[in-house]
Amino acid sequence: MKLSTLTALVTAIEEGSLRAAARRVGVSQPALTKMVRELEVELSASLLARTSKGVVPTAQGKVLYEHAIRVGRELGAATAEIRQLGGTMVGELKIGAVPVAVMLLIPETLRTFGKAFPDIRLRVSEELYIAQLQKLRSGEVDIALGGIPDGLPTGEFVIEKLMATSMVVVVRKGSPRAKAQSLSELAGAKWVYTGASSDSGYAKLLFERNGLPPPPVGAVVNSTLALLSIIATGDFVGLMPQQIAVQALATQFLTVVPIAEGGLPLSVGAMIRSDSVVSPAIRHFIAHLHRAAHQISGVS
Repeated sequence: MKLSTLTALVTAIEEGSLRAAARRVGVSQPALTKMVRELEVELSASLLARTSKGVVPTAQGKVLYEHAIRVGRELGAATAEIRQLGGTMVGELKIGAVPVAVMLLIPETLRTFGKAFPDIRLRVSEELYIAQLQKLRSGEVDIALGGIPDGLPTGEFVIEKLMATSMVVVVRKGSPRAKAQSLSELAGAKWVYTGASSDSGYAKLLFERNGLPPPPVGAVVNSTLALLSIIATGDFVGLMPQQIAVQALATQFLTVVPIAEGGLPLSVGAMIRSDSVVSPAIRHFIAHLHRAAHQISGVS
């Protein structure tokens, strides 16, 4: 099985057209069709089905496509790692980060790492916890950043603890709810949940740890911007890392509610797959994460 024939199949599936795929690969359409046919003969299976709009993968084609994508990704990573070991710091790092990590660690890390290694391309995507783990398992991201969850499968991931924080209760500036002294006083308020659904989120966890039922769901968000905007402009209650909540920018719009129960303790860390090769770029990026965490902890 040749890499060129796998590339032909991947491109045909992504383009949905043999003609468009041939243009993208830089060969004639008959040549690309022949490469796909070579794969089908080798595997004794049909990989593409023709439709009135072009081509779509068969069930067998979908399986090979997924594996071919992984092969391409691994070869690209291997090439970059070999060059990095030779002292040439080039390549790409794909980072998946939950909103907490985006707010706390990403800005300073990108600044210092980008300055030190300008030829390493960084792709940062804000991910929910479930999506983050799925992408880490599949190799779509190299590093996952966020709160270290309970119940991770033993041995599946290597976890690098970066810092401890506390998720504190916040409301919009001027809200009468800022006078609350206990969590029970906020039980009837509408809370902003961060997660895929109302079954997840730090608000639910905070209430359960204090022996209270989860509060009403006012909104469910999966981005930092949405979290900040909704709390700052509406009659909602939410949770935010203490280091962010006390910054000058946040205090213009938000107020920390000093409830007796305190905040929700949270350890923030980096995760990589235990079976992945730790490239020099990954090691350097984690070192810069530690530097950013130390700086944040020093000013908190």
